[in-house]
Amino acid sequence: MESTLPYSWYTDPEILRREQECIFRSAWQYAGHLGQLPEPGTFFTTKAGRTPIVVTRAKDGELRAFLNVCRHRGFPVAEGEGKRDTLQCPYHAWTYNLDGSLRTAPRSGEEPNFPKDELGLCDAAVDTWGPFVFVNTHHDPEPLAEALGSMPAQVAELGLDVDTLRFYTRWETELEANWKIVCENFLECYHCQVAHPQLAQILDVSAESYALSTEGRLSSQHGSPREGAGTRMHLDGELPRSQFHFLWPNLGVNIFPGRPNLSIGPMVPLTPDRTYRFLDYFFGPDVDQAWIDELMAFDDQVGVEDRDLVEGVHKGIASGALDHGVLMTHSEQLIGHFQQLTAAALAEG
Repeated sequence: MESTLPYSWYTDPEILRREQECIFRSAWQYAGHLGQLPEPGTFFTTKAGRTPIVVTRAKDGELRAFLNVCRHRGFPVAEGEGKRDTLQCPYHAWTYNLDGSLRTAPRSGEEPNFPKDELGLCDAAVDTWGPFVFVNTHHDPEPLAEALGSMPAQVAELGLDVDTLRFYTRWETELEANWKIVCENFLECYHCQVAHPQLAQILDVSAESYALSTEGRLSSQHGSPREGAGTRMHLDGELPRSQFHFLWPNLGVNIFPGRPNLSIGPMVPLTPDRTYRFLDYFFGPDVDQAWIDELMAFDDQVGVEDRDLVEGVHKGIASGALDHGVLMTHSEQLIGHFQQLTAAALAEG
């Protein structure tokens, strides 16, 4: 049987430091959505891994992203989201335009040859897929379209036009588990019949029917609705089946059968034993509130169940009782793929 990564990799602060350097600094990260930047003068803050980012729409209407770090002493220059003409550091009031250029620095006139033009905010790459905004802190990242692989095509083939989706709400939580455990839980439905009874009622999660595939950094799961599913979820609608996609290293995308819907969000490492997780939920413009309420209640229940699972796994791993675990070759093949990519990135780094 295939072994898991060493369990020490889930608790060692040095491994997390290397993951930030070798994995997250060169990976496209889901940041937010275009609804947060409806007009010039708007901005929102986010993180790419553990790197703080501010995304702006300046007066020229162009989308930009920067490290949310003042060039003077490192304090974040923005918090939350909103609309304003400038971003001002609360520490010493260095002020930046939304195009990243330094506008004013108090007492800079006292400095001979103060290099104002060289002290703008540091750029980050930014791009979009439909309404979804991604950022990348690498100096020369691959195009976002290449990083996404076949995911947009698979979603379109399902009959979902992401450009028509409208943002509904953001769900946020922190989990007492390493980020890799949270990702690995997303990457298998071997546990679904045991731990997610409602999900197993509405989707056929049997090994024979639940389709798993990998392509580059993309892992995908496709599930069909069960006939006559006896749950409160109504699955009639435009989308004939589910799709769950994972873009390495840490992005999850969920689409359920029925009306046009999609949720998207990353698993962000905070410490070796704590992960920030958020999901942005989107629905088609004609989806009725009753159907939205059904899906949100259903997904909330799955989230509660998953919290118990990942936090329980972390406790077992952190005990130091075992060096590693094992993987079921077919049912957990996507975890194997995730772990191979992670180990290779750390080895190269």
